[in-house]
Amino acid sequence: MTHSECTRRQALRSMVAGSLLMPGILSELLAEGGSDPLAPKSPHFRPKAKQVIFLFMAGGLSQVDTFDPKPRLIRDHGKTVAWNDVVPPGQQALQDTPLQKLFAPAWDFHPRGRSGIEVSDLFPHLGNCVDDLCLIRSMKTDHLNHPEAVLGLHNGSFGAPRPSMGSWVSYGLGTFNRNLPSYMVLAPVLPWGGPLVISSDFLAGEHQGVLVRPGPEPIEDLLPRVPSREVQEIQLGLLDSLNRGHLKGRGGDAGLAARIRSFETAFGMQRVAPEAFDLSKESDDTLKLYGLKRGETTGFGWQCLVARRLAERGVRFIELIDSKHGWDSHGKLKEQLSGVAKNVDQPVAALLQDLKARGMLDETLVVFTTEFGRRPFEDGEHPATAGRGHQASAFSTWLAGGGVRAGMVYGKTDDYGAQVVENPVHVHDLQATILHLLGIDHERLTYRHGGRDFRLTDVGGRVVREILA
Repeated sequence: MTHSECTRRQALRSMVAGSLLMPGILSELLAEGGSDPLAPKSPHFRPKAKQVIFLFMAGGLSQVDTFDPKPRLIRDHGKTVAWNDVVPPGQQALQDTPLQKLFAPAWDFHPRGRSGIEVSDLFPHLGNCVDDLCLIRSMKTDHLNHPEAVLGLHNGSFGAPRPSMGSWVSYGLGTFNRNLPSYMVLAPVLPWGGPLVISSDFLAGEHQGVLVRPGPEPIEDLLPRVPSREVQEIQLGLLDSLNRGHLKGRGGDAGLAARIRSFETAFGMQRVAPEAFDLSKESDDTLKLYGLKRGETTGFGWQCLVARRLAERGVRFIELIDSKHGWDSHGKLKEQLSGVAKNVDQPVAALLQDLKARGMLDETLVVFTTEFGRRPFEDGEHPATAGRGHQASAFSTWLAGGGVRAGMVYGKTDDYGAQVVENPVHVHDLQATILHLLGIDHERLTYRHGGRDFRLTDVGGRVVREILA
């Protein structure tokens, strides 16, 4: 090596040594007056859960076919009833029809476990886990269109873009692992609402949900396209030196600072994420538990197993989205729901069992929910191909681990599952309760934007203390 080559390399290495992209050098930006939005923060009070795995069944899961048994609906199947006699005001039909035919559940319900909670045969594996579940049968929301209801569940607003729940959690608590995003989303496709569902909106860009799609190379874009790690470090060091000079010239622009920090996170992910997504070291028994074949990188089983691995590595909020419209059962209800339920039943049960066996369930809050429910009426022109329409006035959700009471049912709907008659839980109440279990007071977690203080629960929400352990 010539003297000039040595000098040049030493100079480049000195730039790398001062780079924000190397581990531990983020402090340099902080010393220059910046701040790290992902730095760990103290909760408002002692938390029951450290992290959340949020299982979102996109499309509107039918409560009367899954978690909310209705013997009278079975008995009155085919009976014509007046719409206004069953459905509450404000929940008009998508088709303006005053009379509706009642439509019985397509599956039988049976008591399960020591608690005797009834779950339908659509979920044979999950039914065996009822003693770990806190089942809410009295959920309600404000909208019966998919985009608005999905956004309302995720960001608390049924019309305007707002930060997603995962972004609020990241903003409020920071991260355990600076080399991985604090909010990650595992989904083949985003549901109605698209990127808005996982957006950080007016919060710092670091709180944005990072989407990973199942596939042969789920994190392919993270892999460096350079001859060696040393070359990459030199390239990134040069880039960072230029970025920091640009940042000073722009008076500490927050957006640019966020982009610079995202480079560091990406560099850390290149070292950490491949191992987190590598299932090759999982045992055959574990793969079998999740219904996976060795080498498989698609399906909800893969999503659930990776979620457990990300939780082990300190990711604060992990969301799993089943599909874009799998549970939107307007027609061929039995055929459609049989397929989508089979896709999630064993993996979700496996996730609960795996977390429990590893001693992680007590500090991990698992939430299984959807954007709204389905009506007890026949939707379609022929009974053989009928489904169910949208319903905002009643649906079911369950939670497990992380400080909730296990083996219990909370709330009640009427004889047809059309409206809540006991202990209603609005989506804002669910959001407030999730934050509470993480040690966050939902009324104190605010961000001033556009002249007002915003929060996840908007101007509503109460903690459902009756379900807390």
